[in-house]
Amino acid sequence: MAKVAGIIVAILIILIGLISIKNGTIKNINSVISNIQTQLSDFVIPSEPLNIKFMRAQNYPGSDIKTEETLSPGSNYLRYIVSFSVGDLKEYAMMTIPTAPKPQNGFPVIILNHGYIIPEKYTPDGNYIAYVDALSKAGYIVFKPNFRGNGKSEGSPGSSYFSPNYAIDVLNAIASVKRFPDADPDRIGIWGHSMGANIALRVSEISPDIKAIIIWGGVVGSYDDILYNWQNRVSYRPNAEDLYLRNLRSLDLLTKNGTPTQNPTFWNSIDPTENLNFVSAPFQIHVGLADNQVPPDFSKGLSNKLILQKKTTEYFEYSGANHDINQSFDLAMKRTIEFFDRYLK
Repeated sequence: MAKVAGIIVAILIILIGLISIKNGTIKNINSVISNIQTQLSDFVIPSEPLNIKFMRAQNYPGSDIKTEETLSPGSNYLRYIVSFSVGDLKEYAMMTIPTAPKPQNGFPVIILNHGYIIPEKYTPDGNYIAYVDALSKAGYIVFKPNFRGNGKSEGSPGSSYFSPNYAIDVLNAIASVKRFPDADPDRIGIWGHSMGANIALRVSEISPDIKAIIIWGGVVGSYDDILYNWQNRVSYRPNAEDLYLRNLRSLDLLTKNGTPTQNPTFWNSIDPTENLNFVSAPFQIHVGLADNQVPPDFSKGLSNKLILQKKTTEYFEYSGANHDINQSFDLAMKRTIEFFDRYLK
């Protein structure tokens, strides 16, 4: 529908320009053409599925959340394996619910996006447990989706950088959580680590429901960084399967559109770091300076871009901390919870 409306508007703009030229009200045809091109870029939505404007124009309905398994409870929260729908796919998630009395409008929610784990080895109750536990104890519903093809989730795994699929999974997860009776649909934050941080950044530019964004050790460089300034600058060497999934579809995009240097218009249109104007929620960024998997300056670069756009941003570096910020976990998590509390409670 949005695409049709864009085409109609484009036709009207062109007709007005032609009529103006015919009537002599506009003398310089070049200025008319330039003006038309500028206005068309605002209305015509590209069809590349990674394009931020295209993704913002799509619907992500989610579904009701179904309890699949009840796990042992935490100290002050319940734990479940749940499922939700993404189109025809059945996907799974770990979900925690505080045992405290439900607030009038429901509990605040944190969507927790995990980093890359070998998809067939991923388990919802066996990864990122310390993160889930800390946030759950703080009084949040935590919803940690298994991306498609990860664990028991249906579908095929892929790249979060060159395919929109994992972001689509999270956008449907958000819609599903908003339906959940114990959740407050107006108090949703998002947390992402590594690959999950890239997903969180993209989702925050598409969903107006996100009220706070936190990134740990994020793959949040530009596409030029991800393609050419990542693997050659860290000591960690992923195996062949990891690299294959990371770069899946990248060659197709490069063949069709050229490199980011050759075709910055295309690559900027799909790059979350170049579409920060769509974000209104505050950011908090954490990075370990001894990260040997993702260059720490990816995080610093994102922080600089956010500050340049006058976005509310907090940035923390941890000397000697690794990719998971294990050496400063308690401090980073304390800051994380304080930030979420400030904007979601």
